[in-house]
Amino acid sequence: MITFLVSLVALVLGYFIYGKFVEKVFAPDEKRIAPAIRKADGVDYIAMPTWKVYMIQFLNIAGTGPIFGAIMGMWFGMSSYLWIVFGCIFAGATHDYLSGMISIRKGGIGLPDIVGQYLGESMRKLMLCFAVLLLILVGAVFVSAPASLINNMVVSAGGFDNMLLWICVIFFYYVIATMMPVDKIIGKIYPLFAVSLIFMALALMAVLFVKWPQLPELWDGVGNMGKQVGIENPEPIFPALFITIACGAISGFHATQSPLMARCMKSEKLGRPIFYGSMITEGIVALIWATVSSWFFYSEGWREVCPPDMIAQYTGQSEKTLTQFFAAPKVVMTVCEGWLGMAGGILAILGVVAAPITSGDTALRSCRLIVADALHVDQRPKLKRLMVSAPLFAAALAVLVWQMDNPDSFNTIWKYFGWANQTLSVFTLWAITVYLALKRKLYIITMIPAIFMTCVCATFLCVSKDAIGMEPEYGYAIGVLVAIFCTISFEIWYFRKFIPMLRTNKFGERIK
Repeated sequence: MITFLVSLVALVLGYFIYGKFVEKVFAPDEKRIAPAIRKADGVDYIAMPTWKVYMIQFLNIAGTGPIFGAIMGMWFGMSSYLWIVFGCIFAGATHDYLSGMISIRKGGIGLPDIVGQYLGESMRKLMLCFAVLLLILVGAVFVSAPASLINNMVVSAGGFDNMLLWICVIFFYYVIATMMPVDKIIGKIYPLFAVSLIFMALALMAVLFVKWPQLPELWDGVGNMGKQVGIENPEPIFPALFITIACGAISGFHATQSPLMARCMKSEKLGRPIFYGSMITEGIVALIWATVSSWFFYSEGWREVCPPDMIAQYTGQSEKTLTQFFAAPKVVMTVCEGWLGMAGGILAILGVVAAPITSGDTALRSCRLIVADALHVDQRPKLKRLMVSAPLFAAALAVLVWQMDNPDSFNTIWKYFGWANQTLSVFTLWAITVYLALKRKLYIITMIPAIFMTCVCATFLCVSKDAIGMEPEYGYAIGVLVAIFCTISFEIWYFRKFIPMLRTNKFGERIK
């Protein structure tokens, strides 16, 4: 618990100290008229109260990511704490803040346009395709997953088994939420779900303080603890940990969501609490669930909260390991019900059902805006919104049908989502780095995370058993080389861009 306390304090201090520093580097201008006011259209550009924008941003980027990712990430051991804290402060929150602030400074533009402006037109087209495919995938998967959970709960309560019905209900909600003005549905229900997620995390933290369980600490070692929870051949901490824990540390998906709220903010000065603050909040949620997971798996907490029939079911079988039997959603339900009773069960349902649904609908909404911006389609008329949205809904529905027909094949492809998500953050970080360099600002604050995440994603693609699967030493070497190549390419661009400028006077004449 000492590690948890120190990590918690570090995240809070990170917001007030490093967050303030990053804000100073960007230098927000409160005198600028925000896009929500200057471009108000009653649909996507709508000025909303700051607390509401913060809550929506938190739920947009959170969903189940900081919960499930932290639970699975703790299987790697205590190094998870280090990644959540340092990743959140120096990479994730910085990534979210600067991508959101560039968007609001540029009139609410989406991620592909940000990348295109600073990495070139070719990269803009690549990012456009990459982001649209990723967001459609998120929208499709976040239909089937909550539908399955709802159906299972209904069946367990003695109700009827009808998976298709719940899929239709959720998908119908997606259509409505994507088409409606942002303040009509998202602006009204998202803050409630965000409060429930925060309250659940705080309630679990209170129980942790009361119980004060004996948990592994950082000084006990940061090696891979996967074998202790039944993983026979655990993947190496580097790079697997940094792909598994995404939303609790850094996630490229967030950069597709920040422009949604950049179009609803009243002033640039609100960026730090909304963008940086919501990411720190997500890091705290991930930290709490990592600690709960540590207690559940390494201190045999599962024996305390599981009902006798569940314990007998697990101990009486041998075909599943501890982590296979207690998958992340089951851990959430079991701990919440065991510690918080009926209220905890309701909160758990909101966490594992409502949260992914809200991530799915904002993914499709963001996808609509990205496509509309690329095609220069005005989104004020309902018919034009429908024209842009219909093909996206059709694509998401096709992926959903494919998933239902080929669950094994889709599950294999879904493993690449974590990699694709982090790769998105690589593009965003390099684009922000170029932006800061062009503005003569301290670009090193995003360049270092960009280099690190480039190495992580390249290495994972090489060494993962679900990708190329080469020997780790070769994969690590390739990952480092890719990161070095990107760094050298940036430095060459930088010196070509600015050294000639340093050799000219104020009239543009070359200094001999």
